Amino acid sequence: MNPKDFLGKENEKLIMEAIERAEGQTSGEIRVHIESKCKGEVLDRAAWLFKKLKMQKTKERNGVLIYLSIDDHQFAIIGDSGINKVVPVGFWNETKELMISHFTKGEFAVGLIKGIEEAGQHLKQYFPCQVDDVNELSDEISYGK
Repeated sequence: MNPKDFLGKENEKLIMEAIERAEGQTSGEIRVHIESKCKGEVLDRAAWLFKKLKMQKTKERNGVLIYLSIDDHQFAIIGDSGINKVVPVGFWNETKELMISHFTKGEFAVGLIKGIEEAGQHLKQYFPCQVDDVNELSDEISYGK
């Protein structure tokens, strides 16, 4: 399946709106990347894409990537070094479990939206929204092959 067709236009719009709402609570930046097949180990691939998408360029190094490989049924959530310095070990486990609970029912858009919402809630504890906050990264979903 072509990753761009996976969610459908309406769900794509709902996911981008969820990113916008989540980022309204935090100075953190959230992106979603979807591709058909994971090239290599899922965390390595997500880290490579994180750099390719220039997510390390945020002022507070507080970007988050939610990576989904649809054919391989794999996903990862990774945060930049600014996040990793302040959050406890296993910070993303609860968010991953919430997403898995929806993914196993085939509710991929709902799982992504719920994960994005929870990521925003978690990030606001460590990176509250600032008065002069600007959107440093695109809210659009990026796609691979």
